[in-house]
Amino acid sequence: MADTEWWQRGPVAGVPALLQPVAHILLQVRESVGELVDNLTEAQWNARPAGVASAAFHVRHITGVIDRLFTYARGQTLSVEQFAAIKLEGAPVSSADVPIVLNALSARVDAAIAELRTIDVATLGDFRGVGRAQLPSTVIGCLVHGAEHSMRHVGQLSVTTRVARSGTV
Repeated sequence: MADTEWWQRGPVAGVPALLQPVAHILLQVRESVGELVDNLTEAQWNARPAGVASAAFHVRHITGVIDRLFTYARGQTLSVEQFAAIKLEGAPVSSADVPIVLNALSARVDAAIAELRTIDVATLGDFRGVGRAQLPSTVIGCLVHGAEHSMRHVGQLSVTTRVARSGTV
């Protein structure tokens, strides 16, 4: 485990100052997920103690949330592939698929950081419709929520993995 969290490690190169918190959260999400799921067994990845979501769900959902919210931030609608991915978030994961799931999260964080570097901060307040209902948000609203919602699932993942490791599921 690192001695400091990402927000204490200085600015992320090339990311505008106003978007540094988003970058720091996303990088912290990736690091924390890696630490929390390290050496989980297949059964622990898929455990649903007290009926809560599994570790497999949380990791896939985090990847999807970042993808979807950044899509909305760009002013785009979700693709057929993104809707299909939502349906697969709750599927069990096999031990062989764990590296694929973790690599997908890592790649999504890398892509998000790269995208943050390209955002014109003058557009942060621009309207962005979210979902089929086109609920009102802004560019920065989508970006912050993508990061914040992901970190919320890291917290849930923390509890789920601790209970799953305890063997009391």
